[in-house]
Amino acid sequence: MPATGRVRETTIEAVPAPITINTARTAVVVVDMQNDFCSKGGMFDRAGVDISMVQRAIGPIRKVAQAARKAEIKIVYLKMGFQPDLSDLGDEDSPNRVRHLHFGVGQPSRAPDGRQGRFLIRDTWNTDIIDELCPESGDVVVYKARFSGFYRTELDDTLRPLGIRTLIFTGCTTSACVDSTIRDAMFRDYKCVLLTDCTGEPIGSNAARSNHDASLLVIQTLFGWVCQSDSFLAALERCLESVSVSGT
Repeated sequence: MPATGRVRETTIEAVPAPITINTARTAVVVVDMQNDFCSKGGMFDRAGVDISMVQRAIGPIRKVAQAARKAEIKIVYLKMGFQPDLSDLGDEDSPNRVRHLHFGVGQPSRAPDGRQGRFLIRDTWNTDIIDELCPESGDVVVYKARFSGFYRTELDDTLRPLGIRTLIFTGCTTSACVDSTIRDAMFRDYKCVLLTDCTGEPIGSNAARSNHDASLLVIQTLFGWVCQSDSFLAALERCLESVSVSGT
């Protein structure tokens, strides 16, 4: 059933136009900010993938999560992780299986603290959310086995009973898991806002126009809204000031 409580509306200055949200019907989604993608010694780092742009997003995401909790906005963490037997990786010749195996999914690895793990396998250091963004009590954590957080997961069934209709997106990587989840969310009639400094994309990062830039253009044109995290934080601050002044 829809969320109840005080209506707390605020407007985010975004592209292609400002968007008004109700904080009681909004969730912040943190996509795949886990050790295998964001940490030294993780799968990306071991494969020689530049993770600097993903690491730069950590600070802004942390500020967004802190402000969202203060505004009583639900935080949802998505984690890419497969069963130990790789039964959810896909058929033998499926692109999802072939491409992930190329990166070493399922191969043994050792965490910086010496613990034994396996790349992108559930319930290991590899799929843990990084320490800087560790989930707190009341946050939602959803495992996924495809780029989209909606594919064969409980995400939609978790959001709808809470009355959530607007999703504020952060995380990595822009043109893969973030973009895929935003598209699936839009198909389900969620309003999606991507915070541009809270995401990053290593593919094409050295190109004149990167995949990150291309995704932002497509999202703001067809699938939702984009803005810097400062715009979202300012909107929350105005909302909290309004609530304080009104005494509600």
